[in-house]
Amino acid sequence: MFMFGRIKNIDNRVLEKIGKIHKPVLNKIMIVASRSANIGFIWWMVCIPFLVHPDWRLTGLNFVLALAIAHLMGEIIIKHIVKRVRPCHNLGDDEQLIDRPRFYSFPSGHTTASFAVVGVALLRCRLITFLPILVLAILIGFSRIYLRVHYLTDVIAGMILGLCCGIGSVFLMSALVSA
Repeated sequence: MFMFGRIKNIDNRVLEKIGKIHKPVLNKIMIVASRSANIGFIWWMVCIPFLVHPDWRLTGLNFVLALAIAHLMGEIIIKHIVKRVRPCHNLGDDEQLIDRPRFYSFPSGHTTASFAVVGVALLRCRLITFLPILVLAILIGFSRIYLRVHYLTDVIAGMILGLCCGIGSVFLMSALVSA
């Protein structure tokens, strides 16, 4: 129990520190970054050129598989086992920058989806494609803490789970294609 108390303390301190850097321009950037990943929208848009181009189709299918696995693991299974309440549910309405999400907090679904795409891009894409995907994924993860809809540990768990789903999907896809 002691460890969980320490983790919760760190989570709360991080939220407090990030709350001190809130500025109107940053608020707008973080809201746009976060909303771009609602229902994985930005990542589904990333999939389209890969799915359309014949030489990149396998990578596009890999992105789709990674996003599906990430959604299943994070949103359907883990969130309903852990049932962690979001930090925004402890704030007043005047402190909240976006609508309070209705579902559980752990792990961050936006971050899980983002890093599932990062995991695939790490193994299947050139650096010029991988780096913007990585930067956007980090921005989306940070935005979720900034907007007080996730704790740091929700985002870290989403990063780890997403990377595992993305990398795992590459190996699964390779096995399916070679079978």
